[in-house]
Amino acid sequence: MATILVVDDELGIRALLSEILTDEGHTVELAENAAQARGYRERMRPDLVLLDIWMPDVDGITLLKEWGSNGQLSMPVIMMSGHGTIDTAVEATRFGAMAFLEKPITLQKLLRAVEQGLAKPTPNAGPAAAPGFSDAAPDSAGTAGFGMPALNHIGNTLSSEFSFELDRPLREARDAFEKTYFEFHLAKENGSMTRVAEKTGLERTHLYRKLKQLGVDLSRNKRGGT
Repeated sequence: MATILVVDDELGIRALLSEILTDEGHTVELAENAAQARGYRERMRPDLVLLDIWMPDVDGITLLKEWGSNGQLSMPVIMMSGHGTIDTAVEATRFGAMAFLEKPITLQKLLRAVEQGLAKPTPNAGPAAAPGFSDAAPDSAGTAGFGMPALNHIGNTLSSEFSFELDRPLREARDAFEKTYFEFHLAKENGSMTRVAEKTGLERTHLYRKLKQLGVDLSRNKRGGT
């Protein structure tokens, strides 16, 4: 089986993931911060990394970019966060993450993501071309594995990895879906309300009211004059 590195500052999360993955036959290594994760990566390469985004010293995306620039991103990385947004998922995958899991992570989603990650071919461990968002093409298989992902892959990832709990009132489930739908299109269109209105078939004033009603943070993608 595989050696999996779990990087999370929450003891409960580390213990839970370790228990589940150990039961699946994997060897699990634990790190509570970026410094410990760096130390482990210096000594050996895990088969897969589960990396929390929000950590108190160095955040997960910064560590992900660091591994990429140092040529150490030679293993699949799955990002985790309890405060995930479309922007966060896009940023993580642009810097080399293969998937994004929103906490609380269900058993089914965890095992599916780990299985898919371990089935991925090992990415090239070359340094990143430059800091910031890259324009690298998807891998040769046509998937968005370890470079700049196609935006339709982001949509597919979010639809499968974000938690849309069905055991809830219809209105709540519908609102959760619509919020993610509009956040995806705002990210895709760089915050242009005009283009999002055209893409979604809504009149701009109606669209604005809808986004406010759903609690979409417009300032994250706001672009002047659009």
